[in-house]
Amino acid sequence: MRVLCIGGGPSGLYFGLLMKLQDPANDVVVVERNRPYDTFGWGVVFSDATLENLRQADPVSAREIDAAFNHWDDIDIHIGGRTIRSGGHGFIGIGRKRLLNILQARCEALGVRLVFETDVADDQALARQYSADLVIACDGINSRIRTRYAETFAPDIDTRQCRFVWLGTHKLFDAFTFAFEKTEHGWFQAHAYRFDDTTSTFIVEAPERVWRDAGIGQMSQEEGVAFCERLFARHLDRHPLISNATHLRGSANWIRFPRVICHRWVHWNTLDDGRRVPVVLMGDAAHTAHFSIGSGTKLALEDAIDLANAIGRAHGGIDGLPEALTHYEATRSVEVLKIQNAARNSTEWFENVERYADSLAPEQFAYSLLTRSQRISHENLRVRDAGYVADFEQWLAAQAGVPPETLHLRAADPQHGLPPMFTPYRVRGVTLKNRVVVSPMAMYSSVDGVPGDFHLVHLGARALGGAGMVVAEMTCVSPDARITPGCPGLWNDTQRDAWRRIVDFVHANSDAKIAIQLGHAGRKGSTQLGWEKMDYPLAEGNWPLISASPLPYLPGISQMPREMTPADMAQVRDDFVANARRAAEAGFDWLELHCAHGYLLSSFISPLTNLRTDAYGVTLANRLRFPLEVFAAVRAVWPAERPMSVRISAHDWVEGGITADDAVAIARAFKAAGADMIDCSSGQVSPDQAPVYGRMYQTPFADRIRNEAGIATIAVGAIFEADHVDSIVAAGRADLCAIARPHLADPAWTLHEAARLGFRDVTWPKQYVAGKRQLETNMERAAATAGVPGGK
Repeated sequence: MRVLCIGGGPSGLYFGLLMKLQDPANDVVVVERNRPYDTFGWGVVFSDATLENLRQADPVSAREIDAAFNHWDDIDIHIGGRTIRSGGHGFIGIGRKRLLNILQARCEALGVRLVFETDVADDQALARQYSADLVIACDGINSRIRTRYAETFAPDIDTRQCRFVWLGTHKLFDAFTFAFEKTEHGWFQAHAYRFDDTTSTFIVEAPERVWRDAGIGQMSQEEGVAFCERLFARHLDRHPLISNATHLRGSANWIRFPRVICHRWVHWNTLDDGRRVPVVLMGDAAHTAHFSIGSGTKLALEDAIDLANAIGRAHGGIDGLPEALTHYEATRSVEVLKIQNAARNSTEWFENVERYADSLAPEQFAYSLLTRSQRISHENLRVRDAGYVADFEQWLAAQAGVPPETLHLRAADPQHGLPPMFTPYRVRGVTLKNRVVVSPMAMYSSVDGVPGDFHLVHLGARALGGAGMVVAEMTCVSPDARITPGCPGLWNDTQRDAWRRIVDFVHANSDAKIAIQLGHAGRKGSTQLGWEKMDYPLAEGNWPLISASPLPYLPGISQMPREMTPADMAQVRDDFVANARRAAEAGFDWLELHCAHGYLLSSFISPLTNLRTDAYGVTLANRLRFPLEVFAAVRAVWPAERPMSVRISAHDWVEGGITADDAVAIARAFKAAGADMIDCSSGQVSPDQAPVYGRMYQTPFADRIRNEAGIATIAVGAIFEADHVDSIVAAGRADLCAIARPHLADPAWTLHEAARLGFRDVTWPKQYVAGKRQLETNMERAAATAGVPGGK
């Protein structure tokens, strides 16, 4: 096979040598526009796992790369005059020039032809010149070849919000170092690591606004470097910063990171000699991942390994190329997307450093940084550095009000460490024993709005199952406020007494708290039970609907609601007040106002469902007016010692709807009105929604609201492991975690997760305690079999 690699970076060189190793008869040419020893940038970072991949692919070059690497396990985080260290991360750094020289020498030894100082303007002409059977486009982040065949590759390029400059220094850092310094304009951060015996990489980054306000855009290159030296002087120990981008003028070496995603990676050309020759993207030409997770070179090298392996498995030489390239594109793009998703999380964290640096203590700020990509969880961090996690858990428990004597006992006995999930949480006069909430879930099992034996068993079982609080499903404030005929209410005393029976059971038989969620279905009411035809009108017996505006939920299917009048608003407000009084009489510990999911109060908030032009429409402040009036009226009658939360849809997932920016403003408004907490859900406002699902996919809304609006939050959505809860709470992304579907499958989810963690100091119902030790023993055996140390 004749292979042409356009671009002599890591991916082109590595793919070339792997193809020669696979078959010495392969004719491989690598064409590079720079001279052999020219390179821009300083060091590159891998993980230990990446180096192991290189060892398996080519042990010869891996040995030389390994010998040139600087290895470290620690991460140092400098913030607010503090330095916090975490170990066990397994990083290796090498100079980019050194890496390229090793790969160049290995290529030459294997017979790969290296052609330097050749700028490729026409890939097809070059393919003809070398009679190429396969063209690899590894010509970098600004790939000409990707641009030429953009219709095929369909690149999506997102220029991110921070400016950064890649510098070096002779200060030798003994850990991967993150340093944060605040100026009058905002926060700057440095990413620094040693990569050889004399030099460290030193990347300085700041949000575009901060960079601009600091005046760096008007500085010369020398002035910009001097600014960074002064700003990070305490971390440089009088060592100067060095720029090797001398070809750039002024502030041009401060760039914004372009995130590149290509929807296809293979293009087929038909040359004028009639041959069909594939052009395959590799490395930065195909994808980029932000330097904050150190994955650009890793991805490039692993692209080369995967494509070479795919070609080797396909057999048949040139005839096997279509199969190999299909496999490469299909499998490699999925793996890269995982890294890019983690890189996106990391990028957004650094773009919003102010959010965390100004709201979190240094201990929690550091933890948030370490887990920012969501690829490192609480338990994964424990595997890396158990001592760091134990110390942090002690600090977090102290912040949660765990008595010093208890903390002392836990510190003395590692078997009784306190995972973040099991720290208590206090608000007003209510203390939850842990951070787990059984999310409100519609059961459609009431008769005339009266909860019955099913609700007693359903809520009672989950209270016995270890959660800190159970929340009853949306309870409707009038018969016409119901979603379905099976929904519960609190509009009469019979319903109140039925609820009191359930509340009394929870209080008498568990140490869980129980909350009521009050709501009004609005335009989504008068529909069939959830296991029938959800969201479709009843076949008969429908009741009239009201909403902010006369818009049906499902056009052409749902009933047309009537636009609410001032008299309707007064009646609905009074209904909420009357229901809240009964909820207090029933003994509920907590009340949540449902302002989400397209129900009545939500329909006022979203511009998709509120087309009013009066004082309750147009602007967000006006659209919030009625929900805030209802909240104020309910808060006035709800006992002062009992908390109130508000569930909102933090994103409508529809163009023109509520966004995360709006959610922060909504949260601030409810905070000002006296809300204790925001329950951060999203969507269900419009049937046109297009959510981006994934593990903990709604947690970023809770994170942003908590740390920007300054109000406690509940995270919801695809949280299904104790490790998720631990990570969310420990990082300050939310204060509580509401868990729905896992509790449908397992009423004792919290107790079972405690056993899985090896956390034994958890209360079981006395009737069930005989099963506690057996479950813990079974979990310990399973952990031992899997090679996981158990017991906290």
